[in-house]
Amino acid sequence: MWPYPKVIAHRGAGILAPENTLAAMRCGQEHGFAAVEFDVMLSKDGVPVLMHDPEFGRTVTGSGRVADTLAVDLQAMDAGGWLDEKFRGEPVPLYADIVKFCRQHGIWMNVEIKPVPGVEVETGRVVAELTQQLFADVAVVDTSHLPLFSSFSKAALMAAKQAAPHIARGFLMDKVTSDWKVNLQELAAKALHTNHKHLTAGTAREVKDAGYGLFCYTVNTPKRATEILHWGVDAFCTDRLDLIPADF
Repeated sequence: MWPYPKVIAHRGAGILAPENTLAAMRCGQEHGFAAVEFDVMLSKDGVPVLMHDPEFGRTVTGSGRVADTLAVDLQAMDAGGWLDEKFRGEPVPLYADIVKFCRQHGIWMNVEIKPVPGVEVETGRVVAELTQQLFADVAVVDTSHLPLFSSFSKAALMAAKQAAPHIARGFLMDKVTSDWKVNLQELAAKALHTNHKHLTAGTAREVKDAGYGLFCYTVNTPKRATEILHWGVDAFCTDRLDLIPADF
């Protein structure tokens, strides 16, 4: 049901490096993590890049929108200085470059498809098609060496399913609502991904009894991690690589 690692570095390295950057992937690796989660959306010219927010200002200096900016211009922007001066000049990376790095170092990837509103289907399709190309040398049955797509957007995941059906999918829900199983069935999803803050032992049992993987975000204390794992949660991502080791 869940052939992937148990503890996953959120957006590369959590609080230890600027999120969704190559620096974060390196930092996560240096802390012993062989599994990362990160966000992917499309630039103006339809190139998948790592970014969580559709607008600049929080992690990228300046104003503007990812969807209005060419990939080459995004790569020239500072996505690291907001966290620490030592990361100033760290660029917005291309998804293809991050995949290359992770594959070279044996790092498994949970790729969250994070579409800008209005381009959900296109984002899911483009990310899935590129992923299929980047993993063309991996057998379709070699699940543990293929990434896992996740998204809050059902439309994006459905498009990914159509473009690359052999790459597994996890459906993201902040709160687990009564239609969770219907959504997973329609997406032929492998797992339910949800906010640990709203999860109960009963819901965890229900998901696991139905035969699905169960993944939680973003768990930052060892006490809570221990509790939800006891409930049957298969895996979780964390910002606190300094508190929760990869072999937790």
